[in-house]
Amino acid sequence: MEFEGIGPAPFCGMLLADMGADVIRIERKTGSRVRRSEVLSRGRQSVGLDLKNPRHAEVALGLVTKANALIEGFRPGVMERLGLGPDICFVRNPRLIYGRVTGWGQTGPLRHAAGHDINFIALSGALHAIGAARGSPLPPINLVGDFGGGGMLLAFGIVCGILEAGISGRGQVVDAAMTDGAALLMAMIYGRKAMGNWRDKRGSNELDGGAPFYRTYKCSDGKYVAVGPLEPRFYGLFLRKLGLSESDLQPQMDATRWFQLGNRLASIFRKKSRDKWCSLLEGTDACVTPVLSLEEAPKHVHNLARETFVEVDGALQPAPAPRFSRTPGRIRSAEPISDQQIDKVLYKWGFTSNEIEALRP
Repeated sequence: MEFEGIGPAPFCGMLLADMGADVIRIERKTGSRVRRSEVLSRGRQSVGLDLKNPRHAEVALGLVTKANALIEGFRPGVMERLGLGPDICFVRNPRLIYGRVTGWGQTGPLRHAAGHDINFIALSGALHAIGAARGSPLPPINLVGDFGGGGMLLAFGIVCGILEAGISGRGQVVDAAMTDGAALLMAMIYGRKAMGNWRDKRGSNELDGGAPFYRTYKCSDGKYVAVGPLEPRFYGLFLRKLGLSESDLQPQMDATRWFQLGNRLASIFRKKSRDKWCSLLEGTDACVTPVLSLEEAPKHVHNLARETFVEVDGALQPAPAPRFSRTPGRIRSAEPISDQQIDKVLYKWGFTSNEIEALRP
């Protein structure tokens, strides 16, 4: 069961629903109706409850007794004040996996402070590492905190918890903090820094845009290509495709020459359009691809072949991932809340006609 929220909590619910989980979403009784084009709401049926109403709160606890897992993304203490905290829920269902996702976590001096993705990834060191050397740190939309370090990590934690409960017979709380998650996504970078081969200066390393062979270049039509031939054999092919000899731009890892080499490559890429460069380089081991817009990406031949994007209820959206050979994920439409639909959902979850009728105003 998923309590209505924004960002990481509904993303977690979407991931689980895509993979076949039966997820019931608890929405505010006085709140909005699900928009059928709202991608993060896909795959779940919803019930509108006023959790401050004791009868409605009891329905939520009734759902707790039947659920494997619970998802909530409120500030610490909110669920406890509603009478739906872990201690009460574990009495009803000792095997419940109680999934909590917040920015700062359930403990620590900042746990009650407001914040957003940009704040959480700033505290983890991730934001400092992203952006041009001579520019400000650049927020990577809200991918690193909300979704990678938040919702996706919570989904992983819930599945791990369910597997462990199958052995121990006991539930537990999963505390997914986006600060922790963003830091975890930086594991390789912190590891390289510890080994002395990552500079703690933005835009000065081979993976952060500092290297001329791992960055984007503007083409004659104002569009961009992404260049990433890290390995020497790929780099050599890349140079040959551009008509350059390896001696022209060697040694590859000499950072003192990166600024000069980057300027030279930039001048070369400005001579042709993006599509002309891609006709020469895309699909080869030169590791060059077009930088596609949100309009262009779903139309690319590779994405079309893999059906990476699909249209559901008139909304184009990413398909479930990863792919399974025997039990593939699928998208089920989000259904708008209605009295008839609420009845159907609660019947399915084992509520009696009298219990459902008691919810009527």
